[in-house]
Amino acid sequence: MSEEKNEMIDKIVDIEIEDEMRKSYIDYAMSVIVGRALPDVRDGLKPVHRRILFAMNDLGLVPEKSYRKSATVVGDVLGKYHPHGDTAVYDAMVKLAQDFSTRYPLVNGHGNFGSIDGDSAAAMRYTEAKMQKLTLELLKDIDKETVDFTLNYDERLKEPSVLPARYPNLLVNGSNGIAVGMATSIPPHNLREVIDAVVELIDNEEATVEDMMKHIKGPDFPTGATIMGKGSIRDAYMTGRGKVTVRSKADIEELPNGKSQIIVTEIPYQVNKARMIEKIADLVKDKRIEGITDLRDESNRDGIRIVIEVRRDVNPNIVLNNLYKHSQLQDVFSIIMLSLVNGEPKVLNIRDMLVHYLNHQKNVVRRRTEYDLRKAKERAHILEGLIIALDNIDRVIKIIRGSDNGSIAKEKLTEEFGLSDIQSQAILDMRLQRLTGLERGKIEEEFAELMKNIAYYESILQDQSILLGIIKDEMLKIREKHGDKRRTEITEAADEINILDTIPDEEVTVTFTHYGYIKRIPMDTYKAQRRGGKGITSMTTRDDDFVEKLLLTTNHSLILFLTNRGRIYRLNAYEIPQSGRIAKGTNIVNLIPLEKNEKVTSFISIRDVPAENYLVMCTKKGVIKKTQISEFRKSTRNGLIAISLREDDELINVKTTDGEQDFIIVTKKGMAISFDEKQVRDMGRAAMGVRAIRLAPDDEVVAMELVDPNKQLLVISEKGYGKRTNTKDYRLQTRGGKGVKTYKISEKTGILVGAKAVYKDEEIMIINSDGSLIRMSVNQISILSRVTSGVKVMRTDENSLVVALARIVVPKEDENI
Repeated sequence: MSEEKNEMIDKIVDIEIEDEMRKSYIDYAMSVIVGRALPDVRDGLKPVHRRILFAMNDLGLVPEKSYRKSATVVGDVLGKYHPHGDTAVYDAMVKLAQDFSTRYPLVNGHGNFGSIDGDSAAAMRYTEAKMQKLTLELLKDIDKETVDFTLNYDERLKEPSVLPARYPNLLVNGSNGIAVGMATSIPPHNLREVIDAVVELIDNEEATVEDMMKHIKGPDFPTGATIMGKGSIRDAYMTGRGKVTVRSKADIEELPNGKSQIIVTEIPYQVNKARMIEKIADLVKDKRIEGITDLRDESNRDGIRIVIEVRRDVNPNIVLNNLYKHSQLQDVFSIIMLSLVNGEPKVLNIRDMLVHYLNHQKNVVRRRTEYDLRKAKERAHILEGLIIALDNIDRVIKIIRGSDNGSIAKEKLTEEFGLSDIQSQAILDMRLQRLTGLERGKIEEEFAELMKNIAYYESILQDQSILLGIIKDEMLKIREKHGDKRRTEITEAADEINILDTIPDEEVTVTFTHYGYIKRIPMDTYKAQRRGGKGITSMTTRDDDFVEKLLLTTNHSLILFLTNRGRIYRLNAYEIPQSGRIAKGTNIVNLIPLEKNEKVTSFISIRDVPAENYLVMCTKKGVIKKTQISEFRKSTRNGLIAISLREDDELINVKTTDGEQDFIIVTKKGMAISFDEKQVRDMGRAAMGVRAIRLAPDDEVVAMELVDPNKQLLVISEKGYGKRTNTKDYRLQTRGGKGVKTYKISEKTGILVGAKAVYKDEEIMIINSDGSLIRMSVNQISILSRVTSGVKVMRTDENSLVVALARIVVPKEDENI
């Protein structure tokens, strides 16, 4: 016992654990890379796919014969070639049969083989399969020693290390796989285009990637759809890596009731249709996409049909563009053209991939020709012996009759006529029927034909141009027999839909509530009313919500949103959902990414404002700041810092200026100060600003306006009183002073809520806290001196106070005036 133990100890070898782990991991990684995950550049197949097709060929499951149970194929593959689980083999076979997964299916499946909605295939005992016609081209001439065979896992049988693959399957059907530390993602392509590119390479061995792209326009996905832009395709084909944006095909249809519907007929490759529809439904539910009233899947065996109904007052082009942005109606396909080249993983550009494939075809045709030449010579050798025997038939018969057995006869024939052992045996095996004159003629004709073939085969092996011509002719036949039209369209550029072309640039009103609900309403919704009217309802709000801000702009305007935290966001006016007059609107958090406890305090329109102009901001604590607009034009929806604020301060107003203006600032306690803009220096985005007015302890700024000698300053109090005062009554002062009285505050009037510099022929809108709005002409409001209370312009009660006003410049042709 102790001797055995000592022997075992002697056999133990000390190895560093790091070295052992490194070696074992590398061995495992290479096993996965070569044996499972990556396709061979020559036939475009992974081992499991190659074994499935080879096993089906062994089973005789050709297209002309009947289907066999999938379990038969899977069992044959497992028992002979693939030492892995049956699920892995069956899943691989199912994918080869799915016309939405494989551009040119290699397996003809009968039964439930899954769906584009992610439904799995039926169990292998229920489904049946056989090969497709195109699959035969992958296996063609495999019995002519065209490829190398290796021993299977238990060394009982042999399997091909690669298939002859008479067309470029790697590019035609693509491949996806994740190995250890690397992944491949090769998109499918159109068979005709790829073969044309190979022909180009045959005709011109110096052909470049650009020459390849004259034929291969881009990926051709089984699900169709549209690739946005050619630049990304070129980058991927040049380097072997890239990304292409794939967009669903959708049409917009008008319905008889005035509504529109978006019909989606093709979706991006590898997108689960059912999950995509669920995602769209979630976007509608979360109000990230507005205007969709119905969503249904009407797809059937004839193809995909997803119907998205759009509300009557919503532009369907905007809805569709938002769907492209936020759902898998538009997806990105990553291209990594990684494959095995001589057993090593390499990223290849499209030309290199076709060069490797063409070299494989040269080898296949050469080996096939060598096989055919050998067989032809062997047959010619036998026929040559038969012809000698026929020429000397009487002597041959005499030798055979005079021999005691076949062996002696064979030896005598060999000695007499100088025949080989094979020829002598063929003479002995010859039937008497072949002694007739007709049979002799057939033998001579066959021999002559064989000699021609031998000469032809030898010419192929001696002249590569003839060999390439054969490859070209055979591939062109495959092109004509199995090729089809391109399914995926490719646009010239990946530009987004130009929404501005679809939206009229009309005047609109944008309203914003205290709790952050925003909406866009056409200006002609409101008609002018007389002074003292009650107004019409502009919005239905929750009990404790009220309209806080209003902006008059146009659909094509760019709107800047400034928040209580001093950040600035940008949004196009048309991106704000249009709603009915009494609708609540959309929460602003669905449009711009506000942070926790951040809310919009001011927003302005900067359409057609020169970049060298300024954005002037004023806070409720009397701080003013001036920054060039160009600092904000590069801002994104994630926001930029507009002004640094103290904790107890917030923005109340923003103006655009040319640097030559005068300001007038009004406080809620009825104070006002006017000063020259030059007293405020230009500052960077993150600066805090300077003092504009010295405030009383309980006072706050409510408005900042630009001074115009031809305008009057209109002020409105919270209880609906207002007046106009000539701006010439406000002399220019030094920035930072206390200012002068502009309004007589009383219990009857309440504090000031806003001020506007207006012309006499303009209109204003006034909103109270319950959502009511009144539109009236400015000339209906009296012009009074600075220290007065004004006149009643809007009725209020205990439960509602005026919260905002806005100025309207009324066109002369407005029929409502």
